[in-house]
Amino acid sequence: MFVRAVGLHEFGGPEVLRVIELPEPHAGPGEVRVRVHAAAVNPSDTLLRSGVHASALAGVPGPYVPGMDVAGVVDEIGPGTVTDLSVGDRVMAMLLPVTPTPEGTLENSGGGYAEYVVRPAGWVVRAPAGVGHEAAATLPMNGLTALLALDQLALAAGSTLAVVGAAGALGGYLVQMASNAGLTVVADAAPADEALVRESGAAIVVARGPEVVNGIRAHFPDGVDAVADVALFGTALFDAVRDGGALLRIRQADEPGGYQAASTRGIRVLTPFVPDYAGRADKLDEIRRLAEAGVLVPRVAKSLPAAEAPDAHRRFAAGGVRGRLVLTF
Repeated sequence: MFVRAVGLHEFGGPEVLRVIELPEPHAGPGEVRVRVHAAAVNPSDTLLRSGVHASALAGVPGPYVPGMDVAGVVDEIGPGTVTDLSVGDRVMAMLLPVTPTPEGTLENSGGGYAEYVVRPAGWVVRAPAGVGHEAAATLPMNGLTALLALDQLALAAGSTLAVVGAAGALGGYLVQMASNAGLTVVADAAPADEALVRESGAAIVVARGPEVVNGIRAHFPDGVDAVADVALFGTALFDAVRDGGALLRIRQADEPGGYQAASTRGIRVLTPFVPDYAGRADKLDEIRRLAEAGVLVPRVAKSLPAAEAPDAHRRFAAGGVRGRLVLTF
């Protein structure tokens, strides 16, 4: 039997995404199978599709199925699997479409743009009560990235954190979680997004754009304790950080030699690597609890049928999306 997925046989633009058929997967020992109802579209999906990682994937057979976030229903539990999940439970999971093997090579393990996914039981947790499949699908990868970022920063309550790129899906989760943790959050926003970032928990909002460092310094002349660069703003943000503070690169935004300059003022440079939290059911369940408590408020920009994945990638590339685009199966 075959099941539907959205994948690619060659790298390129959104048009390379096609509905394909794959052999039906089944849960083995220690695994659960999820009937996927929704899969979020993330920047990592576009990187896989466009071939940014093509050289690393040389020799790894396709087709490649993007997607790091899914929500759906458990429909199969493998023999001998120890889990508190039951068939029929609504769940969410983070996936890694390509995973390292013990031999140091890469394996095409498949992503979330598929009707069914199979993962170790520890990768799957219950979805937040009262949150639909589409909204739940926006939580795992972005929520875990924000949680890992805050865990790495380890800022004490009352510390100051500037989030640059605060109106995006990941930036919004980071603002919400940081505010809930007792941090004073400075967020950048365009005028149309100011209300949104304030609702997320930002105590201070500064203008988005090239003057963002001056905006932060106007409120904190010596700099904030840490800056999270969610918008690929770059090394200019060092000037917004106090001596001995931290700059968090949510995504790779290297400028040649630039990040090495941080050591002159004792600024730590951190880059959260979300696969470090893959399979951490405790961390993903913390995301569930935060969503149920209303701390994390999922934002779905638009839901589209899975067959319209190319259009979803085009919309994402056009920019200005607030929340996550979600594919439904």
